[in-house]
Amino acid sequence: MENPSTANRQGRNGCRLVLFPLPFQGHINPMIQLAKILHSRGFSISIFHTRYNFPDPSNYPHFTFHLISDGLSELEASTLDALRIIKLLLANCVEPFEQCLAQILSSDDSNYRVGCVVSDALWYFTQAAADKFKIPRIVLRTSSIFVPF
Repeated sequence: MENPSTANRQGRNGCRLVLFPLPFQGHINPMIQLAKILHSRGFSISIFHTRYNFPDPSNYPHFTFHLISDGLSELEASTLDALRIIKLLLANCVEPFEQCLAQILSSDDSNYRVGCVVSDALWYFTQAAADKFKIPRIVLRTSSIFVPF
């Protein structure tokens, strides 16, 4: 018999969606809102996040959270230079993202497949990983007070 916490995390339609927001509030909040909507439609939700500015999993008991190594030192993570942090994250998260996605794909049973990856537009490397594993990728383009591009 399934325990309640497992039942809450599993979607009714047997499909898991992997969401990966950029770790800034203007990106995390819309991604979490989208995750809530998708979960209400029967999808299981896995949130990939970095150590830098991550959401509190206890606030979202219906989602499964996976930590992606961001490779940031405490000094780098404490800087207020958002562009520098983004450049470091883009350089450091490619391999950990792919490894975490591969781990999820290898652990899922055939009745519980990964349907797609929903990633922030700035996580451009997620397209190559999605292509490698033959999974569709959807981009969530958010706008926030920080729009450098």
